[in-house]
Amino acid sequence: MLELIKAIRETAQKLLQEKEVELVLGFEEGTLPLRNTPCFIRQPEEAQRLVWGYGCENNLANYLRNRSEKVGIIAKGCDSRAILELIKQNQISREKVVIIGIPCQGMIDRKKVNRLLAGRELIETQINADKIILKGRDFVEDISIDNLLHDSCLTCQHPNPVLFDIMLGEPASVKYSDNNIASFETKTHEEKRAYLFQELSRCIRCYACRQACPMCFCEECFADCSTPQWLSKSSLNVHDNLFFQAVRIIHVAGRCVDCGACDRACPMGIDLRTLTHKMVKDVQELFGYTAGVNLDEKPPLAAPVNPTTLTHS
Repeated sequence: MLELIKAIRETAQKLLQEKEVELVLGFEEGTLPLRNTPCFIRQPEEAQRLVWGYGCENNLANYLRNRSEKVGIIAKGCDSRAILELIKQNQISREKVVIIGIPCQGMIDRKKVNRLLAGRELIETQINADKIILKGRDFVEDISIDNLLHDSCLTCQHPNPVLFDIMLGEPASVKYSDNNIASFETKTHEEKRAYLFQELSRCIRCYACRQACPMCFCEECFADCSTPQWLSKSSLNVHDNLFFQAVRIIHVAGRCVDCGACDRACPMGIDLRTLTHKMVKDVQELFGYTAGVNLDEKPPLAAPVNPTTLTHS
């Protein structure tokens, strides 16, 4: 990991020194264990702030739109897929971005860590091969990293960047299965409805999921409209919550790269990824399309489809 961090810093410094880019988007150390935060590097000497590790969970593609300068970006697999889709959707220009590809071994889910620690304060962490040591004032926990990865990482089929200008590090292998939606699909319509109502009853409509998603790029969201008014502004109810999430998911159909950013951003711990993962699977089955893997392939909603192939599930 240290060699990879060194390579990231040297690459960013060189790009800025040679005026290849005006800005590098990456990660720096956060203030808490297992937390790296997005950072914006504009001077070559600032490249020493850049880090890489199991806490670099944000999808940095979310910061690319509406920028006039040429940008270098540290991109793991899901970031690169989001960048590819943004290019296809004419939201960013391919010529204005330099993609520094980084193989991804998965990102640690701090919510899983918090559940494991059950209120105990985490002070320090240490990575040892495929294990992580969690340390506090009166405890030491040694646990497999695989047990703490985000669910989106556990089903990731593209851990390596699909689009890049510079590639650093050794390629990561695909080692996880993609079956976490099966239990939801076996439910009856009534059971699905009951499950979604139960989950979305906790929604406070903070729109963190929308803000975290690089594919939610409407200039004005329907949820913010007052004429017509789609959602109640004065009160929260589960029907409006379900309507908001359903429309949000439909709006990113064919663009969503299943990065899990919406799920991670939710402060209420709502299972949003079941909705996104189901939509991604349906798009694959109905249109034979996987978002963010082929720059030359037309988005599914821009291509003709045979209606006889459509099924209801």
